[in-house]
Amino acid sequence: MELSVQIHLFTAFLSFIKVYAQVVLPVKHPGLQVLATASHYWPLDAVDGIHELWDQIGNRPGYVNGSNINIVEGMVNKGIFLNGDNGGTFLHFGKYQNSCISDPSWCGPEGITFSFFWKNYESESRFAVASGGKVISNGFSVYINHFGGYVEFYTRANSHRWKANIKVPGPYWTHILFTWTVKDGLKVFINGTFTIADTDGSVSDNYGDPYPDLVIGTGNDRAYGHYVTGAFDEFVIWERALPPREISLYYDAATGQAMVSATTPKVSEEVTSTAPTVRSTEVSPPVVSSQHKEDQSSQGPESLPVLGFLTVLPNKTIPYNTANNLTQAFLKSVEEVLSSPVLPEQSIPVVSGLIETVDRVMEHMVTNLEPSPNALISLGGQSFIADYSLMKFPQNYNLQHYRFPKLGKSYISVPGEAFTMQSQTTIVGLFYHNMHNYYKEISPVKTRINEASDFKDHKIQVASYLISLKVEPSPALSVNLSGAPLIKIVLTHILSKEQQEQVLNQSNKVFLYCAFLDYSSNEGVWSNEGCVRSDGNLTYSVCLCNHLTNFAILMQVVPLKLTTGHRVALSTIGYVGCSISIICLAITLVTFAVLSSVSTIRNQRYHIHANLSFAILVAEILLLISARFEPGTLPCKVMAVLLHFFFLSAFAWMLVEGLHLYSMVVKVFGSEGSKHFYYYGIGWGSPLVICVVSMTSALNSYGEVDNCWLSLTNGAIWAFVAPALFVIVVNIGILISVTRIISRISGESYKVHGDANAVKLTVKAVAVLLPILGISWIFGVLAVNTHSLPFLYIFAVFNSLQGFFVFLFHCLLNSEVRAAFKHKTKVWSLTSSSIRNINVKPFNSDIMNGNKEGVTPTKMNTWDKSTNSANRIDLSAV
Repeated sequence: MELSVQIHLFTAFLSFIKVYAQVVLPVKHPGLQVLATASHYWPLDAVDGIHELWDQIGNRPGYVNGSNINIVEGMVNKGIFLNGDNGGTFLHFGKYQNSCISDPSWCGPEGITFSFFWKNYESESRFAVASGGKVISNGFSVYINHFGGYVEFYTRANSHRWKANIKVPGPYWTHILFTWTVKDGLKVFINGTFTIADTDGSVSDNYGDPYPDLVIGTGNDRAYGHYVTGAFDEFVIWERALPPREISLYYDAATGQAMVSATTPKVSEEVTSTAPTVRSTEVSPPVVSSQHKEDQSSQGPESLPVLGFLTVLPNKTIPYNTANNLTQAFLKSVEEVLSSPVLPEQSIPVVSGLIETVDRVMEHMVTNLEPSPNALISLGGQSFIADYSLMKFPQNYNLQHYRFPKLGKSYISVPGEAFTMQSQTTIVGLFYHNMHNYYKEISPVKTRINEASDFKDHKIQVASYLISLKVEPSPALSVNLSGAPLIKIVLTHILSKEQQEQVLNQSNKVFLYCAFLDYSSNEGVWSNEGCVRSDGNLTYSVCLCNHLTNFAILMQVVPLKLTTGHRVALSTIGYVGCSISIICLAITLVTFAVLSSVSTIRNQRYHIHANLSFAILVAEILLLISARFEPGTLPCKVMAVLLHFFFLSAFAWMLVEGLHLYSMVVKVFGSEGSKHFYYYGIGWGSPLVICVVSMTSALNSYGEVDNCWLSLTNGAIWAFVAPALFVIVVNIGILISVTRIISRISGESYKVHGDANAVKLTVKAVAVLLPILGISWIFGVLAVNTHSLPFLYIFAVFNSLQGFFVFLFHCLLNSEVRAAFKHKTKVWSLTSSSIRNINVKPFNSDIMNGNKEGVTPTKMNTWDKSTNSANRIDLSAV
């Protein structure tokens, strides 16, 4: 592979030298090379014989069904307009039985790519392109409806469907390209840019009709009967999944961006050369001797032979126009090398060597640029590879300050005092457009950044454009980074969506390094020696350096981990707290069951307490048991589903506790019976619905990664987090409302009766209500990283002991439960003594409420002593 790259570079440099000899060679757009690798290509621009569609690559003929068509101005040349509103008009590209086109299950690991330009004139449910059948079947379809646009892939073999939602194209040319592989699933690119993907797909049992036809403008099912109104152009199929770089190149070529003129421009005749004018078609490939091949094969990819070619370049004065043409031609050659299919995906050594080559050639160019005795010479421009600036200053030129580029948020700045200007000075500036894309995974051990090597298991990525500046003679800079003058580099960060998510995730720590490519050991190695990051945030960085070269911002994302001591402490707190809670909740449930015959314990409030206690009890028992199962196994998956259900049920009953409290204290509504039905629906029904939906859509997200719980990586965790946050927010609002009423009544009671204990009721009520409302779970939201370690411990303590607090406040210290227990004990003692002729006195709470035996008691009124009727509010729930 390295040999192929080197030969390609050698070819490019021969072309460069021939340009130097007087000709700028035409360069074929690399996007057209991508098109040439397609398996099928229908330009859709034939005017003669309009009812025939010819595949320019695969030679598969097709035809136009219907007569309501027109040849229109296409995206590339001409296009076809289909008027589906006036008849059954569509394009038929032939049958593809048992092929990757109609049945993706036939595709190998290379996958498949479909591409076309579409100008849409409707919004009804119509098909743009369909293969292998209508809607859901083997193959694919692109269609629109009132809700949006969609791209779908189907495989009958494993009953699978991949679906992606896209923006509905309007009445303007829109490029739609989608790729599919078994490994990566469906990826959709709109106008050359990645838009959306469905990597996993979903199971689908509806196959539709397995037609092998490939059509544009309608569904494959003969009974479909709907036809698209719109224009189409450039329908292409690759029987492989194009990488994003080739997709971008093809889109640029198809839309005419950065196209190279077919006419070979001649260089100024000021260059003296005896070489004849050479046409691009006459350029033959270089002859490489066997000895040369052996030399190349013995070299690694880090030591490219390109730098040796620089000795071939003539060391003589270059006129301005010639230098301009040479620079453009050279950068075109570099572009061709980067777009070459022989360039490996992981080509960091090759690209680093290529960057050094570009630097050397540009230095050679500015050094030999024809000088002007009393004025500066400036040569600048743009190319696909980089923006560039070559400047030559005469001796004693008054240069106050230099910045490259002059505009933009990313630049290099050299203070004026750093320039000696005692001799002729040259400056080369390069702002690379795409080189950063090749540095996706840099091993920290292969850098000279000591801080990065501390986290050797976490790769480094380039997070900005590469920028280069070379000054000869070198500027006088401070050796000490705290001194002056220094080079100032400002670079804006360029982060992908995945990188942005990593940066915003507070469980990660982000390291940003001001780095440069160090070629001191004959290979490009990233180093931060002589540079310091002085300012910036997650969107930009400001660097100060005492030397010049190629600069970029490197980013390393390191997940934060708790120390072993903290992990052991938190685990111990969890196990001990859960064990205590399990025992306490079991006692609570037994107590409520034994006292259920007592009138005050038989009411709805204690039914809710019992259901909440049962949900928490089962959830914590399952939590302790789940640690024994291996992630990825069936028992672990079952345990994850049960944990999801019972923890959701616990939150649902916490919500019921809040709603019941609100109905008792703030706003009385409904009868006991009607609320009883709704409460059970919320407490057990809503968690069941959420779990069923979650299992149906993402069953593989249960118990697959590190523990028997929901996956944290694909968003499945929100099936628990979202309902939990909803309950917490609602209960906080209810708690605030109840607390305000209790505070008001407590204050008024204190004024009327002078009872100092009444003021304490507010604090006491809040402490009693917190365990059953689940407000302490808010600490789990705050405990997102080690910077909030105290919240992590608070969360572990309060939530592992939630069952203990429920037992303490609503069983052990509850006056009604204690009175009922005394009453029950008295009944037992009387029964055991066989004194059956003695009538047991009514329960004390019944006497207080004026009730007789067998009569349903009324609710207790805590504030009957108050003479203010506004204060006669039922607070027995508290």
